[in-house]
Amino acid sequence: MADRFLTVLPCLPAFTASALAILPKLVQAGIAVLADLYTWKLAEKVYGQGSRSAWSALCVTALNPWQWYCSTRTFSNSLEMTLTITALNYWPWELLGDTSEKYGGFAARRERLSSLRVSLFLAAIAVVLRPTNIFIWGTLVLVAFTRLGLSGESPVTSRVIFVLLKEAVLCGSAALALSAVSDRLYFGTWTFPPYHWLHFNLSQDVAVFYGKMAWHYYLSQGITQLTMTFLPFALVGLYKFTFSAVPGATALQSNALKTLSFIVITTIAVLSLITHKEVRFIYPLLPSLHILAAPSFASFFSASPGRQPSQAKTALLAGLIFINLIIAAYLSIFHTAAPISVMHYLRHQYESIHPDRLDLHPAHPITGHYHTLAQSSAPTLTSETDELFALFLMPCHSTPWRSHLIYPSLRARALTCEPPLHTSPRSAERENYLDEADRFYRGFGSDSQWGVEFLAEEIWPQLNDESRTGDVKRVGEVPRYIVGYESIEGPLTEFFDKAGAGGEMGVHLKRVWMGWNGLFSDDERRGGYLVVWDTGRLSNKVAVP
Repeated sequence: MADRFLTVLPCLPAFTASALAILPKLVQAGIAVLADLYTWKLAEKVYGQGSRSAWSALCVTALNPWQWYCSTRTFSNSLEMTLTITALNYWPWELLGDTSEKYGGFAARRERLSSLRVSLFLAAIAVVLRPTNIFIWGTLVLVAFTRLGLSGESPVTSRVIFVLLKEAVLCGSAALALSAVSDRLYFGTWTFPPYHWLHFNLSQDVAVFYGKMAWHYYLSQGITQLTMTFLPFALVGLYKFTFSAVPGATALQSNALKTLSFIVITTIAVLSLITHKEVRFIYPLLPSLHILAAPSFASFFSASPGRQPSQAKTALLAGLIFINLIIAAYLSIFHTAAPISVMHYLRHQYESIHPDRLDLHPAHPITGHYHTLAQSSAPTLTSETDELFALFLMPCHSTPWRSHLIYPSLRARALTCEPPLHTSPRSAERENYLDEADRFYRGFGSDSQWGVEFLAEEIWPQLNDESRTGDVKRVGEVPRYIVGYESIEGPLTEFFDKAGAGGEMGVHLKRVWMGWNGLFSDDERRGGYLVVWDTGRLSNKVAVP
């Protein structure tokens, strides 16, 4: 959409490219604001408008460093989180109340029906986006129908069940239709991504290829990372609303809080059965955890009526706010920022070196983004500007890739981590499979010769020189820039040294850019600075348009 809008405006290509890189972040920032807003609105529904607990839920949400770090990132899980909490806000929570409690007349019922439709439609979109979201809604509906663990007499009648089923079918069908049409417009063919998601992750068991975690990962690490300094309050809330009665609360309030607790517990329990685990998979539960943590947070830092809060708790609150702001600022500004910065650097370098190749919609786009450099020696368009501009020798998914490089004519190559779809699930062949990144980093930290063999055999292999019988030469393109973490400088230097396997290629590495990547990393291969090396094989002379 942004691309089509910008094509109408008389913008310079460089401005358009920068806008295309930035606009998705601005859109996601707006989506993140909605998540915070609807967390607060749902807290007000549960605890009462203007209540301390409702304001505390907003405070916890605004101060949570994880929320700062992830809510504005363009992950599908971030959008899923916003869709989930918005849908929960519009859900008719009166279904969890007691028949003795009054919920308004006909006008109120019509308003609840409209809210139900919004809730079901957003929930359906969330499930289409991430099928595991069904566990959240399955738990909510199951509790509403069975009243498991709830108090009071159920207001859910056969007519209510009929209306719920009818609206679920209508709203679900609308969401599926929207998904099908949007995918048809994007892919150019009819497809259903949730089916492929289920096929690859369940039938093919591909998710395991990207990592295995212990069954307790979400309990021992996941919730801790989500809630960070608010973990004690979240745990107290989970325990309190699951096993204890809420003093002074109505049946609706008590049941709503217990249901949110059940949603968190059930979803984590089910996802813990899946071998591949990531914290972002339980991210949609964070707003519920904030709401559950709010009362204990409010009571801990609030004084009794007529009394001033103690200086110790005031100092503790100030310290908590300060620590959260420091962590949030570091995560938002400095942590793993280099992979973003390097893409801007490369794009700007391309703009200065090839100002005549900045067409975002070329008539003959470059298609020579090959996996093997030996295959890419003859690009689709043969001109001096169709060089291999950058080679990324780093773990998979380290950069935002084409979303920031933008230009179709900017040719780049990165190590791949494609799953072994040609192998059978749980077979020995799959267990022993190594992707490109694994093969390159094989022996990292233990073998001083790691990486060199991969460069010599897979990146720039030796093949027979047909022009000179019996001779061999290294084939494949040498990029203008090589990008990687500083740990790969040793293997690169050894390979391109005059006495090394690639000495005859005439590459003389020179650092032209370095970016600090933060204080720590969860992957030792990503440690240290991110570096761009100029290979010295191509002139930096600016092309004349």
